[in-house]
Amino acid sequence: MTRTSVEMPLRSLVAHLRIRATGCARRYVLGIAGPPGAGKSTLSKSIRDELNNRAGRMCAEIAPMDGFHLPNAVLRTTNDLERKGEPHTFDVTAFLDALRRLRDTPIGEPVPWPTFDRAIEEPTPAGVVFDRHEIAITEGNYLLLDEGAWSGVRDLLDEVWYLDVEREVIEQRLLRRHIRGGRSADAAKIKVHDSDLRNADLIAGTRDRADLVLRQRGGRYYAAEG
Repeated sequence: MTRTSVEMPLRSLVAHLRIRATGCARRYVLGIAGPPGAGKSTLSKSIRDELNNRAGRMCAEIAPMDGFHLPNAVLRTTNDLERKGEPHTFDVTAFLDALRRLRDTPIGEPVPWPTFDRAIEEPTPAGVVFDRHEIAITEGNYLLLDEGAWSGVRDLLDEVWYLDVEREVIEQRLLRRHIRGGRSADAAKIKVHDSDLRNADLIAGTRDRADLVLRQRGGRYYAAEG
């Protein structure tokens, strides 16, 4: 079957979220999944900022999955530092517990959430605190993964969007990211081909579990149809 696509302007995506969140008796949690380098953080920030601008207050905030990377010291002891970013290098149990608190804590009560500092490649405890926020946007690679403890994530999300990007585009973006992070060109290639692209292939297999599949072209988002 041939797939077509329909343009989904940011304002349409945000309008959809506002309607869904208004009918929710607790904090609404949107997941944005996709491979590394897909642009999940950029989309999440755009949605958050547009929601807050329309509301005229801080009604939405981002709860990144990257805050649950295991610390580098832990990964060194298990010889997994070079595999950082793969499913087993996250504290998925802590992620699940935090998602439950984010959903179930009454709006207005503080819920701390860890973020991730790319400058030092380490989590930052309580990097963001949710309180009056009615919408949480959690973005990460493995939100739709149906393996082990990761399989419990999907049930804690009200809906999930998958951001789909061509493999060649991902490869170039990740090479630039690793070089900016201080790796040599050769080390960046090894990281991308031995780890990142394997992760991307794994994540691509979860795409069909998403409520909406988006692609970005020319700064615009399109939803797959058909």
